[in-house]
Amino acid sequence: MAVERGFDTFAQIILPMESLEKTNTDYKAQLNDWIKQEKAALDLINIVGKLWFERSIELILFRNQLVDRSASEIMNLHLYAKNIVKKPISVYETVAIASEILESEVGAGRIDIGRLAFEWDQEKVKYKSQTDFINDKLKDMLGVTNPVTPKDVVLYGFGRIGRLAARELIAQAGKGEQLRLKAIVTRGNSDIEIVKRADLLRTDSVHGPFPGTVIEDLENKALIINGHTVHMIDAKNPEDIDYTKYGIHDALVIDNTGVFRDREALSRHLKSKGVSKVLLTAPAKGDVPNVVHGVNHETVDVKKETIFSAASCTTNAIMPILQVIDKELGIQKGHIETVHSYTNDQNLLDNYHPKYRRGRSAALNMVITETGAESALKKVLPHLSGKFTANSVRVPTPNVSLAILNLNINKEISKDEVNEIIKRYALQGALVEQIQYAFSNELVSTDIIGSSCPSVFDSQATIVSPDKKSIILYVWYDNEYGYTRQVIRFSKHISEVRRPVYY
Repeated sequence: MAVERGFDTFAQIILPMESLEKTNTDYKAQLNDWIKQEKAALDLINIVGKLWFERSIELILFRNQLVDRSASEIMNLHLYAKNIVKKPISVYETVAIASEILESEVGAGRIDIGRLAFEWDQEKVKYKSQTDFINDKLKDMLGVTNPVTPKDVVLYGFGRIGRLAARELIAQAGKGEQLRLKAIVTRGNSDIEIVKRADLLRTDSVHGPFPGTVIEDLENKALIINGHTVHMIDAKNPEDIDYTKYGIHDALVIDNTGVFRDREALSRHLKSKGVSKVLLTAPAKGDVPNVVHGVNHETVDVKKETIFSAASCTTNAIMPILQVIDKELGIQKGHIETVHSYTNDQNLLDNYHPKYRRGRSAALNMVITETGAESALKKVLPHLSGKFTANSVRVPTPNVSLAILNLNINKEISKDEVNEIIKRYALQGALVEQIQYAFSNELVSTDIIGSSCPSVFDSQATIVSPDKKSIILYVWYDNEYGYTRQVIRFSKHISEVRRPVYY
């Protein structure tokens, strides 16, 4: 018995050691494989940079940008492709496709390399080579050298949206062949004011540090941002500025002050020398077109119209989803409730405010207030106007909001079917830049900070009533950054600098 017990004890010692050795071997093999993939990701980063800065070709991976990404982020995006998009592609495949594009005659454009890599895997038997595949898929971009005329941009105001717009305009500048930030207009441009505004651009309590350089050129009243000279102009009235003195011509003014809201007031910008178009980053009044890019931007004649509105952050969040649901299922009626982060329009502490309840401390209270969501339908999706009620609750968070859509629909539907419809539109078609499909069980508001899409659809939160004809959808949105990205998209559209795309 003693011998048997000894043998058992020996076995108990030896077997775990063998298992441990196998574990160590697996660990090393797995780590070595990961290192190889990271090296490939570094190769991809190098090619992405060359294409972007030398040829104005922007590579994305299933709607996610690849410019200014780390190797680990590149790997995570490939995991996203496998788990969410259900298109398993390796980093080696995307490097191969990117290399082919680099060697090709493809001109300026925005290309989804994830889609290309997946299509190559599915269709390669039809082509003699990967070169033939690229030339076929991107034939509309072959030989395109300079498809657009660059547009000068002026930011009128430098608050939350203005500073994020400045960051994004610089980040997307590339060779300067699309939108070129030339000036920022504020009230006051003394040395100390320029320094303070530069510091606010460098750091942000919500969005973090600006990933670049900001140099104050006080002698010339300018900021040099990542090598771009941006004039800091002092003005009290839009019509008082002569932009041509700063080498600015035929410019788009992005007014993010919210002071001028109708055509007459916004037309004051057009009286300035060097300005040809105006875009308001708020809902406009009167006959000014309120536009949600991706939803109704093609209804506006950009050659004849000179004044535009990018609507509100909430409007940009809900309209893509409402458009999809109405198209696929038909909407009878509904209610929109927005849970919105506080804004500078509210008081930090209790004080007088012209609107009810907004005078109470934003940092301490949930505040019921009105929303323009229902009225926005009249301009963006007019056929749905009159079918909705809407309201809003401001809450003590600095950024990210949530729209809750309670909809009565014409067709019976299940939760999985609703989610599958939204997922399809998020991954293909005209709304891929507008809708992000989220699937995490642990999703909370801070996870949405920095999302480039104005609508982040929370698939786990979808509710369908027992009769299957009433649904409740939850749509998150970064009411600062996600909205700003929509402003930039629409700015490119009205400036006619949008490059060819392959999504």
